Amino acid sequence: MSEAASRKLPPLLGRLPGEWETTLAELGEPKYRARQAFRWIHQRGVFEPQSMSDLSLGLRERLTELGVKTPLEVLDVRRSPDGTRKLVLGLGGGGRIECVLIPMTPLAEDADAAAVVEDETEEPDTDAGATKVTLCISTQFGCAMGCKFCASGQAGLGRGLEAHEIVAQVLVSRTFLEPREELKNLVFMGMGEPLHHYDQTERALRLLMHPDGLNLSPRRITVSTVGLVPGIKRLGQDFQGKIGLAVSLHAPNDAIRSRIMPMNDRYPIAELLAALREYPLPRRRRLTIEYTLIDGVNDGPEHARELCKLLRPLPVKVNLIPMNPIQASPFRTPPEARVVEFQRILSDSGFSCFVRTRRGDAVDAACGQLAMAGDLIPLRRGGSGAA
Repeated sequence: MSEAASRKLPPLLGRLPGEWETTLAELGEPKYRARQAFRWIHQRGVFEPQSMSDLSLGLRERLTELGVKTPLEVLDVRRSPDGTRKLVLGLGGGGRIECVLIPMTPLAEDADAAAVVEDETEEPDTDAGATKVTLCISTQFGCAMGCKFCASGQAGLGRGLEAHEIVAQVLVSRTFLEPREELKNLVFMGMGEPLHHYDQTERALRLLMHPDGLNLSPRRITVSTVGLVPGIKRLGQDFQGKIGLAVSLHAPNDAIRSRIMPMNDRYPIAELLAALREYPLPRRRRLTIEYTLIDGVNDGPEHARELCKLLRPLPVKVNLIPMNPIQASPFRTPPEARVVEFQRILSDSGFSCFVRTRRGDAVDAACGQLAMAGDLIPLRRGGSGAA
């Protein structure tokens, strides 16, 4: 392979089988070696070439020379009393990201915490007695969106993760599953905006769904966005709407949304809703609307009624998220009674509306609390939030 052609390919760990074939052909290896190498990494989670026992010794040595190794280092694992586990992972070249394993409970039935399948072709459980686990992964080191209630956004953007770094979070996290736990759902809801560097997110999705890799069903994957309209359109086109879409709306009008989410100035609510109407949802599927309730900002009954009017034409379910306080934000959690009233108004108007199950706050793993592992320290308040 020429040097120019090599530069156009992603790092080895982020290459699809066809790209592996091109790489290994240059080394004089037969095509079937590409599938073997890909399976070792993306199906078995083995990053060290010397452990790839069905490859020749020469090829194992060559892959070692080419730098095939784990892209992430497990720096810390923090366990909450509710069973939630936050993994702090070190990036090559510096920087730390976080991802969260969330054991599901009967009450955690919203799409953000459970990626609930709603079509009638749901695949059967491989182990009906196993505890289902949702994994929340990051796509960036920090975030450029600047949402005022989110630790990642307040930290700013370090850099976007490459596809193999996104996938590696899944492969590494699987090794921390406990007996009788099954990784069932994957949500792109950790640090960063998945659609901000769409090409890497798109490649990561294809790697995760590849039949020679983890072979994850798109029905079990949800991508969350603050509302980057071009990315929403591309996601719908590239995956025919089969990837679950969760939209961080958080306000019923542009005035409030721009105050707490600067990106709204670029993609206001009307433009965002137009993109959602065009998203090619499969039959019986719904969009998820994420709405963080902030004390005195967007949590009044008038806001709930305005939200109902806004969402009326769309096939949606709504996740209400009482804000998890962070040190970098002046905003706070609303009183429980206001949360209950907000939910009642939406439910009475015919919307499926859930209050986010409160998970992981004891280890700063709750929604909006993932930061740069020490660059911002979320306030610790037991029993609040979900990752």
